[in-house]
Amino acid sequence: MLRVLAEVGVRVDWLPALEIFAANGCKVNFDQSVVFIPQDVLERALSTAPSQFQLHARNPQQMITVTLDDVYTIAGSSALNVLDLEGNHRPATLQDLRDFTRLIDALPLADIMHAMVIPQDIPQPGFDRVLFATILENSSKHYYSQGEGGQSVYDQVQMASIIQNGSEAVRQAPIFSLVTCLTSPLIHPAERVQEMIACTECGIPLWLEATNMMGATAPVTIAGALVEHTANMLAALTFVQLLRPGHPCIVGIASGGLNMRTGTYVGASPEATLLHVASVQMARFYGLPFEGSSGLDACLPDAQAAYERALQDIPYVLAGMNFIHLAFGMMNQLLTSSYEQAVIDYEILAAAYRLAEGFEVDEETLAFDQIRQAGHGGQFLTHPYTLRRFKEHQWQPRLTSRLEWTQFQRQLGGADLRQRANQFARELLASHQPLPLEEKQAQELWRMARSFQEAALQSR
Repeated sequence: MLRVLAEVGVRVDWLPALEIFAANGCKVNFDQSVVFIPQDVLERALSTAPSQFQLHARNPQQMITVTLDDVYTIAGSSALNVLDLEGNHRPATLQDLRDFTRLIDALPLADIMHAMVIPQDIPQPGFDRVLFATILENSSKHYYSQGEGGQSVYDQVQMASIIQNGSEAVRQAPIFSLVTCLTSPLIHPAERVQEMIACTECGIPLWLEATNMMGATAPVTIAGALVEHTANMLAALTFVQLLRPGHPCIVGIASGGLNMRTGTYVGASPEATLLHVASVQMARFYGLPFEGSSGLDACLPDAQAAYERALQDIPYVLAGMNFIHLAFGMMNQLLTSSYEQAVIDYEILAAAYRLAEGFEVDEETLAFDQIRQAGHGGQFLTHPYTLRRFKEHQWQPRLTSRLEWTQFQRQLGGADLRQRANQFARELLASHQPLPLEEKQAQELWRMARSFQEAALQSR
């Protein structure tokens, strides 16, 4: 990483950013827009980057305290299509965004909201302002937002100020953060740099995400891909800390591989999981909170989707990935969001969390007194200890069937996991009501969203 930053450098496509790097001890080739970051500048940035801070939410009870030790989840992100509850694969709509947001808001293990889809029935310039209004109206969780350059950030801050009663309140405790997606190999596009600048000006936490494809935009080896995206993330972190020492940042990736037969992205391979687990270790080495994940390659909520998700969630949780992104319903190489898969993913994640908890070994859990009382050939079913503690020591799934065949047919009608997930998703959508906004706030939020989107349309 150090040699890449110092000898290869990072291309930064924004002159003011090049000047900032140059003024802070970096060698800059202005003709080629390449920044070379020496070790001492990187170390200075790492020394000011916080490893603990808070991500606030519209509902204060859903505030997230970022540490290097905790594991959270992020929904999304940004699929263009949906697999709906009638089994149709189609372009996503604004109503899908509302419904997905309410569905994720209803899942307790979904900690941070991200747009599950980008509606295709709205104008695309300025889409992020429509996402912002929709998400904040339908969820009270912290919002992992996205944008289209610096103006997006300023617009979103104004929208958040309607909910938080002023821009200063947003600066002090922003209820949203912003992901800025770097380009591999080793490029910081102008729009992304402008977003970083705007976020530091407004106090908005940043997710610095570098995504590559092994064999295409990164070396084909896991180790080589690890070097590329880690160097890219560290360069962005350095820039943010030069702008505003102490600004809250989370580094992250959605890196995967390349299907050499079709030329498409591969997110759920064993190699992608190894790359993510190694990236957790690198972030821990540098003392930085980390988010990662790469979604499912499966196109349907089937056995492939289940094993792909399990082969991601279990290693990620055990590795201590601070934020598991793309955690619910992301399929088809991030192109499709599935309602059914979202709730199946919730079940798999809950089981992974249970594995990570392990079990306690102490005088009480060793249960010597209970063994002695039961004696030879006794039983434990009716023992007060069992009745008192079984809920604590046994994870109870919501969707998984543990019935034998006759009971399975009688109680569940022989419905498979996907069918049960379909019914559960419908129940959640019918019953869950998110914490509402005040009517005047919602009206003003949407007025601003439409106004800002119109301005974005006119600027094209």
